[in-house]
Amino acid sequence: MLAYLIRRLFAAAVMLVVIIMVVFGIFFLVPKWAGVDIATSFVGKQADPAAVEAVRQKLGLGDPIYVQVWEFFKGIFTGRTYAAGGDVTECAAPCFGYSFRSEQAIWPVLTDRFPVTLGLALGAAVLWLVFGIAAGVLSALKRGTVWDRGAMLVALSGVSLPIYFTGLLSVAIFDIGLGWIDAEYVPLTESVSGYFTSMLLPWATLAFLYAAMYARITRATMLEILGEDYIRTARAKGLREGVVIRKHAMRSTMTPIMTMLGMDLGALIGGAILTETTFSLPGLGQAVLNAIKTQDLPVILGVTLITSVAVLIANLVVDVLYAVIDPRVRLA
Repeated sequence: MLAYLIRRLFAAAVMLVVIIMVVFGIFFLVPKWAGVDIATSFVGKQADPAAVEAVRQKLGLGDPIYVQVWEFFKGIFTGRTYAAGGDVTECAAPCFGYSFRSEQAIWPVLTDRFPVTLGLALGAAVLWLVFGIAAGVLSALKRGTVWDRGAMLVALSGVSLPIYFTGLLSVAIFDIGLGWIDAEYVPLTESVSGYFTSMLLPWATLAFLYAAMYARITRATMLEILGEDYIRTARAKGLREGVVIRKHAMRSTMTPIMTMLGMDLGALIGGAILTETTFSLPGLGQAVLNAIKTQDLPVILGVTLITSVAVLIANLVVDVLYAVIDPRVRLA
């Protein structure tokens, strides 16, 4: 198990370096090939030439691309100093860049908004795992019944309906109409009960979409596994149906679910843009949407890197869970 974990950690570290190089190249090298002045994008098209040249010098945009990548990578661990003449800007480690639109480093922006997005992703993940897996298993065990058809109809609705529709509909019904839930966001540091109350609708809306997909994949996987020889052998040995399902069928069913969870949770930690916009949550998704509107490239770059790292870490956790669920994976 230790050797397996070391191999996965080494692969994750290499992938992290590759991600930083690729993302940096997309934001700084590709626009240069297309003839776009990156310095102008940082300060805005209405900026005077002197301001554009100052930003070009402070960011080192005139240096070779490998020098820029190295300075950016080094800044994550040691911090960075942006200097042009007498104008000096310090960016403490970890430095993910500096926004000349908002005149602030990117890392504090990410850390301020990250807890909101993390809470949204984790809360929704718990809901969609519980309800999605339960609905999928029951549908597989009661194949062809009214429960099966009804659950799959709800799942199809969840996949088909966009989040901004179900989100606004839930606000209209439970907040504005019935007044049961106050959808205005309350930070966890202000009130624990207020936080959970304000997050119920975002969690439920986001979970409704993903629970539908998890229910369908769980049902399909469970139906396939229930036809396997080892399941029939377990039943022939006289094991109770609950033991067969829980200790044999569910163990194999969890593998594709873990794969989906690693990808979905990692992507959501990078920002659930539609959900955060619908419910006015001050998370990473809303930050990157505002940055796109104002063409604030450093913020977009920072959120992109955070998303990539989140997906990488989530998949690393999934690899470890694979080894726990199926010990044969450790030999791979």
